[in-house]
Amino acid sequence: MPESSSSAPPAASKADSPKAEQQHPSKTKTGGSHKEEPSSPKSGSSAKASSPKSSSPKPISEHPQTIDQTILPASHWEPISQENLPSDADSAFSEAIGSTASLSSSILHYRELHGRTYHGEIGKGEAWTPNDEKMLESMDIHHHFCTLLIGDKLHLAPLTKSTTRKVLDIGTGTGIWAIDFADQYPDAQVIGTDLSPIQPSWVPPNVKFEIDDANLPWTWPDNYFDYVHMRALFGAIIDWNELYKQAYRVTKPGGYFENHESSVNWRDEDPNAIPEDSPIGQWGKVFMEMGRKFGRSFRVIEDGIQEKAMTEAGFVDIEVRDFKCPVGGWPKDKGLKQIGLFSRLALDTDMEGYVLYAWDAVLGWSTEEIHVYLAHCRRQLANPNLRPWYLHRVVYGRKPDQPAARQ
Repeated sequence: MPESSSSAPPAASKADSPKAEQQHPSKTKTGGSHKEEPSSPKSGSSAKASSPKSSSPKPISEHPQTIDQTILPASHWEPISQENLPSDADSAFSEAIGSTASLSSSILHYRELHGRTYHGEIGKGEAWTPNDEKMLESMDIHHHFCTLLIGDKLHLAPLTKSTTRKVLDIGTGTGIWAIDFADQYPDAQVIGTDLSPIQPSWVPPNVKFEIDDANLPWTWPDNYFDYVHMRALFGAIIDWNELYKQAYRVTKPGGYFENHESSVNWRDEDPNAIPEDSPIGQWGKVFMEMGRKFGRSFRVIEDGIQEKAMTEAGFVDIEVRDFKCPVGGWPKDKGLKQIGLFSRLALDTDMEGYVLYAWDAVLGWSTEEIHVYLAHCRRQLANPNLRPWYLHRVVYGRKPDQPAARQ
């Protein structure tokens, strides 16, 4: 999983939405006003293993004294019949992709919450998604639709095979992006880092995985990598400005840094279709509250963090591209429809895994209360009149050939 996060499904908010069938992503240069006009596309280190350790994540018992008063209590959600509700990984989404997972040498020291495992105590890492097989399958599906979303590509930065020799993937998750990149760039040496050893042991010879926490000082030399890639770290990073400065430091002059993040606010083609007090209308409120409580923001898109931090770090020729990611098969556009089906499949594969930590940490709900809430979410998402989507933003920039001296 990413250094703490996979691709969490978004949450609802009332917002105007662009038309689903736009064909080109919005594109802005740094310094200009930024408009949210998403579009449709074509689409660690080794150590001896130890036994899993069962203990709740540290913050779980420290529930906040005050939280957003618009977050509804567990008692609001009455138990409903499970009949006629779509099941996780419903057969309607029968298309699937192969999953690659496991690691050459691993640290298997995990925490447990509601029967699910989370990464062990490494650095300042605090994962809010599990690292078990069910979540890994969802993460690999997420990788697939993310590549479709940006035009069936692994990156948008203008890389060339002749100059891309050393590559770093921060928050590599299952390692699937690093593996695909290594296959596409066979002369490049690719390093993928993550908090959990959940990557494959059988990988291309030009890939290796390391256990690391991106919130700690990076240990690579200055001007070392031709390309640094990060995806879906929202809710995992303590200081985004410092993170980007570290990326700038290890990137070679002339090299590129690229970051893909998603909003946790769900939207709909009809801005009134997702009421604040509906199940998915509540979804994002809890994630936002968790980010506020633990100091790891989920407002990366809303606050324009990527472009601001990239500019402050010293990158130039910064490009910002927004993409609309539908959830479900409602779009008329064939490419968007395929993306929507896969994004819904990723959610249905492990909806529980995306919410357990947040609903426990912020609200203190029991497993039973969380499952009742999820049943309401599934029922709302089964509404054929709902046309949900969320914003996915890609920002990349180049380190100057002659970097200015930094204070």
